[in-house]
Amino acid sequence: MSQIVVTLPDGSELEVEAGSSVEDVAYEIGPGLGSDTIAGIVDGELTAKSEPLFEDCELIIVTEQSEEYLRVLRHSAAHVFAQALQRLHPEAKLAIGPPTDEGFYYDVTGVDLEADDLEAIESEMEAIIEADYPIERVERSREEALEIYDENEYKREILETEAAGEETVTFYTQDDWQDLCRGPHVDSTGEIGAVKLLNIAAAYWRGDEDNDTLTRVYGTAFESEADLERFLEQREEARKRDHRKLGRELDLFSIPDVTGPGLPLYHPNGKAILRELEMFVDALNDAQDYDFVETPHLFRTELWKQSGHYDNYVDDMFLLDVNDEEYGLKPMNCPGHATIFNQGNWSYRDLPVRYAENGKVYRKEQRGELSGLSRVWAFTIDDGHLFVKPESIEREVNVVMDQINEVLDTFDLDYDVAFATRPEKSVGSDEIWEQAESQLRDVLEASGMDYDVEAGDGAFYGPKIDFAFRDALGRNWDGPTVQLDFNMPERFDLSYTGEDNEEHQPVMIHRALYGSYERFFMVLIEHFDGKFPTWLAPEQVRILPVSDDNIGYAKQLKNRYLGEFRVEIEDRSWTVGKKIQTAHDDRVPYMLVVGDNEEEAGTVSVRDRFEREAKDIDVGTFKTHLEGEVEEKRIEPDFVDE
Repeated sequence: MSQIVVTLPDGSELEVEAGSSVEDVAYEIGPGLGSDTIAGIVDGELTAKSEPLFEDCELIIVTEQSEEYLRVLRHSAAHVFAQALQRLHPEAKLAIGPPTDEGFYYDVTGVDLEADDLEAIESEMEAIIEADYPIERVERSREEALEIYDENEYKREILETEAAGEETVTFYTQDDWQDLCRGPHVDSTGEIGAVKLLNIAAAYWRGDEDNDTLTRVYGTAFESEADLERFLEQREEARKRDHRKLGRELDLFSIPDVTGPGLPLYHPNGKAILRELEMFVDALNDAQDYDFVETPHLFRTELWKQSGHYDNYVDDMFLLDVNDEEYGLKPMNCPGHATIFNQGNWSYRDLPVRYAENGKVYRKEQRGELSGLSRVWAFTIDDGHLFVKPESIEREVNVVMDQINEVLDTFDLDYDVAFATRPEKSVGSDEIWEQAESQLRDVLEASGMDYDVEAGDGAFYGPKIDFAFRDALGRNWDGPTVQLDFNMPERFDLSYTGEDNEEHQPVMIHRALYGSYERFFMVLIEHFDGKFPTWLAPEQVRILPVSDDNIGYAKQLKNRYLGEFRVEIEDRSWTVGKKIQTAHDDRVPYMLVVGDNEEEAGTVSVRDRFEREAKDIDVGTFKTHLEGEVEEKRIEPDFVDE
């Protein structure tokens, strides 16, 4: 038989017979690894250990010690759920049940499920796990599979689309139950240490709101009960910090039905925070000589066709017919910035040209995917586009990386870095992509940052370095990004005059220091649990008069001494205790209690939201402390000195 070359994670190569399985290769490496093999990652794709290999490939062996093992385990837990459901409700019709970063879900129909039903299903799942059924991979003919799913239109659609043209398809069986599935799975149901069904939601088939509405059951699984308990505790903490809950409680934003889905309204408190975020990032841009520009919310679709967005983003665009001409709300700001650059005549001495815009964009996400500020229809990007000479790429990307690091340090955020390479759907030549990827990789290597490679996850116009924020549940959310683009300058015929007096094409760098304001705001709400640093807090100080007689002194403090800060006076006829508790619930950084003694002495009694207290503080001393805290953008400030 012919030989193929398998490249292992350490770069070594192994020649094996074509048709050898992932498990066969593991045994070639060593009998211990072979017996421990759970699955494989072939050219970046998780696959079953019995999958045959017919071409040269890169291979990672997955064992119980691998990060991917938990994903395999959860995929098997999804099957255990489906088996348990059909034991209790034989009429249930199964659609799809993949693993997720937090667990798994399964979409079903034909049965009315409520939250109260989950306990019984979970008990049946535990019985299946206790039985320790072997999980076996079985190949069946496509015709046989179609007969099995004669009355299941969802599985038939999968067979007719994803498995179209395949003579055989794979099923996984456990006891007397089976499911159409590519896998991979663990060897037996008993390997699943702990399961928990979390909640029920509605979901559109294939995520398309024009399709059937199915019931989606979410669950999770771990290797041990201890791991599950830790997850549930973390999940409860995340629930308390949920930005949608805190957004209501702190009056930050709303997304009412009457305005439309995914279209947030920012209330005064929320807008106060957004303005501070805008001023912070604008100052970073000023320091690097960005010019601020503004582009409209929609353009003729000819612009989107020229940029390549129409071909690659049309399904996600809001399109309008205006006087028999097609327009589109902008999904990105970059074509507008490229057009502005194109209106000028540029010399090599003028470059780099840097444009910045806090630009509102629109993307037509499926309604079932919209969630608070994390996924919306309308959002604002702190966008920047740089037009640079090819020899300046590395220096300019490094400057952008420095800006991103300043953002990360200022907000004390946890993050992961990824290098995203060419996607399947892209524009530009192989040579352009190889050059762009090589230069970005060099910047990352020189930075010393740890990063993952996300193969095929780049933008359609170029590779990128992505920073993802980690939230209270350990989930990652898109954040800052820097992207290299050799394609849009070519499509827009951008040019500058070089030292040789000839026309040259600039390189375009896309960058955002937050990502989008909406998602960054969401991350901050949950990261700080609504207790924003004083410089960000919508209300920085609340003055609490002991009685109505002290309201005049409170107003004097606000207007004469603290006018540069966001200060409110609690003048309702409440007890001091209630005023303090309300300010604490509102997460106000500082409370100034003022009564007759303070008024007579010209002082204040200071409390903070951490319940620290100091009496008889000079007003000037407090103001100086507050100024330092705001100017230095302290995350965890010291209390005012007595």
